[in-house]
Amino acid sequence: MNVVAVTSCPTGIAHSQMAAENLEQTAERLGHEIKVEVQGAMGAQNELTTAEIDDADAVIIASDTAVSRERFEGKPLVKGTVKDGVNDPESLFEQAAELVEEGETSAVEAGGGDDDAAEEPAAGGDAGGQRRGGDREKGLFARLKKLFS
Repeated sequence: MNVVAVTSCPTGIAHSQMAAENLEQTAERLGHEIKVEVQGAMGAQNELTTAEIDDADAVIIASDTAVSRERFEGKPLVKGTVKDGVNDPESLFEQAAELVEEGETSAVEAGGGDDDAAEEPAAGGDAGGQRRGGDREKGLFARLKKLFS
């Protein structure tokens, strides 16, 4: 299977690179071809060309930031987090392979949920009472505040 992928995290320093490397190693081990674009604070590295996208059988996005999906229209697409790309790239490839086998050209969230079925919180709202970004008490700013107080 020929796959193109995009990894992206808010800072784009380490996790995006780690996810890209794990996706590349997993693709090699599983016998797939892959090209990974890494997006971060410094812009995009190893940018995917239109020809590479056209030749791809599937797309994997391992991202904690918004990644434009327009250029992947009509391709089976699996969307996971950077953590999925770092810790469980095999499942991303498995889901992509399933989509290709089924002839699907839709986007799915890693873990099996349809991308279109995901509820987006209203502006300024929250989804199901949960705040995006996790527990404030465990966040970077909370830890820094504790460190310096």
